[in-house]
Amino acid sequence: MKTTSISHAFGHLSDPRVNRTQRHSLIDILTISICAIICGYENFNDIEEYGKTKEDWFRQFLALPNGIPSHDTFNDVLNRLNPHEFSHAFTAWVKSLANLSEEIIAVDGKRCEARWIKPGVSRLSIW
Repeated sequence: MKTTSISHAFGHLSDPRVNRTQRHSLIDILTISICAIICGYENFNDIEEYGKTKEDWFRQFLALPNGIPSHDTFNDVLNRLNPHEFSHAFTAWVKSLANLSEEIIAVDGKRCEARWIKPGVSRLSIW
């Protein structure tokens, strides 16, 4: 199975924002959010802090023309996403990462019930 990038997996999602109010791309917001959540950050303030801490790294593959979005932007955008579209894209992306061969892998699972991830998404940590 071929691994899919975040921008490819989530590029088709409907952007709930009005065009004239978009200072940050949806892919930038989703990429920072997903990375932060995988690293254990749990709220919008934490996601913003994570983004600012890792900004130099994110700039290697994200445009970030207006810097890291604020916690209010993360809150607004993530709460307005279509939960079914997001869940479907997230599940497909995670499945694309599971390219298993003859290796032993440790798996730890968590259920993420954040208000903006309705009806909830399972998070897997794989080593």
